[in-house]
Amino acid sequence: TPFQRDRDRIIHSTAFRRLEYKTQVFVNHEGDHYRTRLTHSLEVGQIARSVARVLQINEDLVEAIALAHDLGHTPFGHAGQAALNRCLTDYGGFEHNHQSLRVVDQLEQHYAEFDGLNLTFETREGILKHCSRQRAEALGEVGRRFLEGGQPSVEAQLANIADEIAYNNHDIDDGLRSGLITLDQLCTEVPLFRETLETVRVGYPDLKSDRRAVHETIRRLIDRQVSDLMANTSHNLEDTDWTHPDQVRASKEPVVAFSPAMAEANRELKRFLHRELYRHSRVMRMALKGGKVIEDLFTAFLEDPVILPTDFRRRSEKVEAELGRQGRATVVADYIAGMTDRFAIHEHDQIFNPGSVSPG
Repeated sequence: TPFQRDRDRIIHSTAFRRLEYKTQVFVNHEGDHYRTRLTHSLEVGQIARSVARVLQINEDLVEAIALAHDLGHTPFGHAGQAALNRCLTDYGGFEHNHQSLRVVDQLEQHYAEFDGLNLTFETREGILKHCSRQRAEALGEVGRRFLEGGQPSVEAQLANIADEIAYNNHDIDDGLRSGLITLDQLCTEVPLFRETLETVRVGYPDLKSDRRAVHETIRRLIDRQVSDLMANTSHNLEDTDWTHPDQVRASKEPVVAFSPAMAEANRELKRFLHRELYRHSRVMRMALKGGKVIEDLFTAFLEDPVILPTDFRRRSEKVEAELGRQGRATVVADYIAGMTDRFAIHEHDQIFNPGSVSPG
């Protein structure tokens, strides 16, 4: 089917493979067991497809959106995105969802008949989770909902919440593994986690390993959230008389949603993770370094595009002839956004380290 074809083209894309070496929370070289953008995308796809099967919506479309949603993310996670956005302040800013759309529409260069991956409207619509009004106006039909206040398809809504479920729970796991957060902190400040861990302790009183207890807790946390999402969304769908996807798009509120109680429990969890993990000094120090790498590279390439790789230099010259300095900045951003963490560090070393003598 068209959506199965979309999924296959995404999986075989260069941008998808690069996600293996892009930061989720911890930079790649910090440990082999932390999530990356690739493993995160696979977890989102698994959760989304499982829910889609129960709700009897299109599993292949949900999976395609889930696997593609981070293709445009920068190296160094959200710190890299924020840094590139600062660099592009005078050129319209940077949004990783919009960059993901650029990847599948233009930047992947494999097929003889077209640029990009030639994906369906429905997959492209789902990839574009956020979008500024200025960009939406230039995107035509796929950006219309950001101008009119509508919703994406049910499948896109599901992929969005599956993303949230995946990163909340695997960030707990990675945070505990790193030692930056503790079980005591989670039990004290996150009731949802405390209740779930207590269930595990009662069910397995002889369990000695904290790692097993954490795994059992997180799988139950995911199950609780997924079960709530399925039940509440099924109820929401039963209350409608929709017969066409455009009726979903015309609605003012999403139909795929947690119950109010679970939504609040998730907000508590998010607040904890933001305060104790994402703002931890160790994470912030690496974010500062990553942001510095991005800003240095952008400034160097923008001011002297001759140091860009040959294909990007040629594209920069062509686009700059059409759009001026805005075109050059866009090509530089495309190059940097496509880098993995380790390649960005390597490029920075090649350009700024006088002692580096390996080929550029």
